[in-house]
Amino acid sequence: MQDVFVVGAGQIPVGRGFDNPVDKMAASAIDRSLDDAGIDPLDIGALYVGNMTSGILSKRTQLGAVIAEKSRLTAIEALSTEAACASGSAAMRLGQMAIASGTHDAVVVCGAEQLTHVDKVAATKALASAADFDLESSRNETFVSLNATLMRLYLEKYGLAADSVAGFSITAHRNALSNPNALFHKEITPEDYCASRIVAAPLRLYDISPICDGAAAVVLANKAVVDSLGADNRGLVKVAASSIATMPVALARRNDPLDLVAVREANERALKQAKIERSQIDVLELHDAYTVMTALCLEASGFAKPGQAWTLARDGRTERDGDVPISTMGGLKARGHPVGATGVYQLVEAYLQLTGNAGPNQIRNAEFALTQNIGGTASTVINHILQRIQ
Repeated sequence: MQDVFVVGAGQIPVGRGFDNPVDKMAASAIDRSLDDAGIDPLDIGALYVGNMTSGILSKRTQLGAVIAEKSRLTAIEALSTEAACASGSAAMRLGQMAIASGTHDAVVVCGAEQLTHVDKVAATKALASAADFDLESSRNETFVSLNATLMRLYLEKYGLAADSVAGFSITAHRNALSNPNALFHKEITPEDYCASRIVAAPLRLYDISPICDGAAAVVLANKAVVDSLGADNRGLVKVAASSIATMPVALARRNDPLDLVAVREANERALKQAKIERSQIDVLELHDAYTVMTALCLEASGFAKPGQAWTLARDGRTERDGDVPISTMGGLKARGHPVGATGVYQLVEAYLQLTGNAGPNQIRNAEFALTQNIGGTASTVINHILQRIQ
């Protein structure tokens, strides 16, 4: 197996109501990643695209070929992949395996999603297609209602106040203030959180990530390509681990809805591959689409005991200068959650952190970054660990 390196990254600002369709957004992010890597498009062997809803909302499929044409990547292998909100990381998984296996020397991984060109009801229904049809989406369940169920169960099981998890949202919004690519640049207070409207009890507005548009891309390469680009080991970022785990899609089919088995398994597999301990993770970009999911992911990943994740935010441990820094560029909650692009945004941000290019959001001396991207209510979990090579 060959080592896999991230050699370039590109993103467009997350937004709403973009005039450009998904293929043009993707092409822009890809162009930026190629320019960042300093690599000739002719040297790219494949393009892997993560997207969830284009076929439903835009009647546009076969995105691999469509986006390749728009991106100066002609006559190459090009595929699109779907794993709900984990689609971007699924594309990364394909790219990582293509390099590691020796199939290609250099590839581009892109995540792109357009959700705000339709009304919110249509977007919500499209997203709900990733829930279990028989037990959930056919009964008008959405991911808002499903996460409201998780939130209610969580608060009841551990006897917590309704605002216990507010700290996760507050941290994300604070970090997004200095991220020029974030959707929200608005700091919120505990009072703001408590005053926000209830969307689906007990979920409030500030518990939920926004519907938005975006595209991000990374360039992956083997060591031979890295050497040809004239880079030395300083600043190199290696893909130290890539893992996937799944669990039943429907909450009703799980022994304990609050026990995110797939998160725990994907995390343990990634740590084993990277040959590191949990305590060595310097940057944690988890799937904070809902505050309750933030708490459950921290607990399933072993960063907190069951029912105790909220104390990490309370005690400042999830801040950028804490020992478990999360959502360092705003996370899904405040940077935004353009679904199929989210996992690649996480990877771009991890890459920026490890190369010392995260600006005011920089984590000091970051060596390992873990990205955790989730499809559904943790039914598909895809983790990657990036490592800065000294």
